[in-house]
Amino acid sequence: MKKKLLGLAAIALVTVGLAACGGGSNNTTDGSNGSDKSNKTLVVGASPTPHAEILEHVKPLLEKEGIDLEIKKFDDYILPNKSLAEGELDANYFQHRPFYEKAVAENDYDFADVGAIHIEPMGLYSKKITDIKDLKDGSTVICSNSESDWGRVISILEAADLVTVKDGVDIETATFDDIKDNPKNLKFNHEVNPELLASTYNNDEGDLVAINANFAYGAGLNPIKDSVLLESDNSPYVNIIATRSEDKDDERIQKLLEVLHSKDVQDWILEKWDGSVKPVNN
Repeated sequence: MKKKLLGLAAIALVTVGLAACGGGSNNTTDGSNGSDKSNKTLVVGASPTPHAEILEHVKPLLEKEGIDLEIKKFDDYILPNKSLAEGELDANYFQHRPFYEKAVAENDYDFADVGAIHIEPMGLYSKKITDIKDLKDGSTVICSNSESDWGRVISILEAADLVTVKDGVDIETATFDDIKDNPKNLKFNHEVNPELLASTYNNDEGDLVAINANFAYGAGLNPIKDSVLLESDNSPYVNIIATRSEDKDDERIQKLLEVLHSKDVQDWILEKWDGSVKPVNN
């Protein structure tokens, strides 16, 4: 009888050991590699405004499609791509296309741009003037230390006849060294982190401060109403959804794009931000 009990105990131990080692196919991931593709959770990293707000708006719509959208907010421009590459996110929604292309090239990310959602016109703000005609000779323009934004700032200034660039220079990749004519002798400070530009403006630093729209909104600024100069509507700086290349056809991500591109959602975006966030479909 004793031998029989010992045999049953051994079988039980082996069974427990096999269960502990082998049951992974039915378990969700621990979060280190984004969401488990076998379920309907979709983890997306986003800037708080307007990206995360837009995602919060579509979350109930995705729930109706059986997709649980988990939104992780980021206040900087480095971690969302790093987290995507490391598998902590399924996708991110925070960056414009030129920034994305530069980040992929510099970091060798295996990413896919799966579609543009909206454009946020960059504005140049000032606490010293209300009309660009009053800009003084030798004024200082402050912008971010993100090189992908420099051509954007230069193109806004060029449209206002404040600078011109050298012949043959692509405005999207232009740097301040590419400026040919600068009749007002503008000085450029491009050493500020993007997320600190609104504070720079509030501290009355510089004469013009170029602020990305998402950080402007966070500081209570409306690009259309409060900027001295505003980016044109035909800007290439559209904000995109990015994912790892292997996931570009993932059903959850395609459903997210479909919802974001729907007319009801695009109309809501226009209404909520008074046209200063403009939906796109490319």
